[in-house]
Amino acid sequence: MGNLYDYFAAADDTAALALFTDGPGSDPFGTVGLKGVDPDLLLGTIEARLSGLPPEEVETDPRFTRLLSDPEHESSWLVTLTDRLRDSLATASVARLHDAAAAWASSEGEPEEQAALTADFLNRLAALSRHARQQRYGLYCRMSL
Repeated sequence: MGNLYDYFAAADDTAALALFTDGPGSDPFGTVGLKGVDPDLLLGTIEARLSGLPPEEVETDPRFTRLLSDPEHESSWLVTLTDRLRDSLATASVARLHDAAAAWASSEGEPEEQAALTADFLNRLAALSRHARQQRYGLYCRMSL
């Protein structure tokens, strides 16, 4: 069984920690889940692709998968995602998201089917990003075993 990754929006880090503690049922925007793809592995590449920045620069953003929850927690953790990722997803066309998914899958040696699944995930994350951007909310990822 793989790790689970649930992406959600919150007004700030304090609100995100409350949602993390209360569970996904309290998320006003809904949760976008994806089994088996770590935000460090996928979203840095996607953010770089959509923003035009080198991956190394994306990863220097202090909000790039920064741990918010207790690092000693045994089965779940909460990390931040960057506002640049939120904004890049919110403004990207469906075709651009599909291109980014295909480029990621190709760079990771993943089959074409994985590119399609990743594109579907990015489309759902982009919808969440549009809502979050309108409210000036940030994006977060709950990771659990």
